[in-house]
Amino acid sequence: MTAVSQSAFRAALLDASRDVPDGLRDGQGQPAGRRYAVYRNNVAVSLREALETGFPAVAKLLGAENFAHLAGAYLRADPPGSPVMMHYGAGFPAFLAAQEALGKLGYLADVARLELAMRRAYHAGDAPRLDPARLQGLDEAVLLAARLTLAPHVVLLRSPWPVLSVWRYTTLADQPKPQARAEDVMIVRPEYDPEPHLLPPGAFAFLSALQADESFGDALEAAGDGFDLPALLGLLLQTGALCDIDLGDAEPAPHSPEDRP
Repeated sequence: MTAVSQSAFRAALLDASRDVPDGLRDGQGQPAGRRYAVYRNNVAVSLREALETGFPAVAKLLGAENFAHLAGAYLRADPPGSPVMMHYGAGFPAFLAAQEALGKLGYLADVARLELAMRRAYHAGDAPRLDPARLQGLDEAVLLAARLTLAPHVVLLRSPWPVLSVWRYTTLADQPKPQARAEDVMIVRPEYDPEPHLLPPGAFAFLSALQADESFGDALEAAGDGFDLPALLGLLLQTGALCDIDLGDAEPAPHSPEDRP
């Protein structure tokens, strides 16, 4: 393979329409065309299977033949940039959105975004859960000025499509048919597996403000009228979505050994 550049080898490997690179030889010095073709097919199959594993709902919505065709086109358009397969497919939602032939499936790219968000939540770092006792008994002014920290596994998704309903209808049994509506989704990982939750009105704006390190009061203002704060806080605490609260100057200082009785 010394006579073949890595770029030529890689380009032909990811595109079956290309010829076997000139000068490619096997261990006996013979032309490696057949062995290269087998290797190329194995790589394509492995990457298609990795894409299907990462986007099972998209694969089911498209059907096996259509998905295999799109997976091959995606492989040529956006080759893997890392040997770590958990990263493969990061550009797949944008790729789907750019396919004119999928115009009637406008929700498909957002379903892919949801599945990618669930993968990111799965691989996110761990964080301790916020003790609910730290929120109890706070003065209103202190609470409004405080900053709540969302756990690393919290991922937010906003879609003009019923993206979560489509995903549930496609992957879970006995789910109602999706209704034509926009949906906001929060993905969390309370234990080992990510969970998507449908957000009520105002919650996406509230959580986005928290992720932008805005104060509790500013986040509450962004949520607008009719926002059900108690219900959302209950969900955040139950799923471990909150990991810390910064009370600023109002944060009680830790006691030193000399201060103890």
